[in-house]
Amino acid sequence: MKTSEKDVILRIYFGESDHIKGKPLYEQIVLKARELHLAGATVLHGILGFGADSRLHSSRVLALSNDLPVIVEIVDSEENINKLLPFIDENVTEGLVTMEDVKVIKYRHD
Repeated sequence: MKTSEKDVILRIYFGESDHIKGKPLYEQIVLKARELHLAGATVLHGILGFGADSRLHSSRVLALSNDLPVIVEIVDSEENINKLLPFIDENVTEGLVTMEDVKVIKYRHD
């Protein structure tokens, strides 16, 4: 079965060295999204990037970066995404957050 709906995609960009109470920030965001019963979350690990400081972060062995880019993506209704935003505001100290409307097509077994 195929269904279509309008939702929001939340993307949170930061470095893998960002932590909350000794645990990776990306893990804490995913656990909070799960606790709030959001539809799902995906963590993407970048191999190359730079942020506001223009410092290059690379996975190449010679670069020896220990702060590679991380993106957490969450797609859900705007109402549900808004439940997570206070947690993001409180815990993302340096990074970038984007939200945009998306058309979602879901494929499911009958």
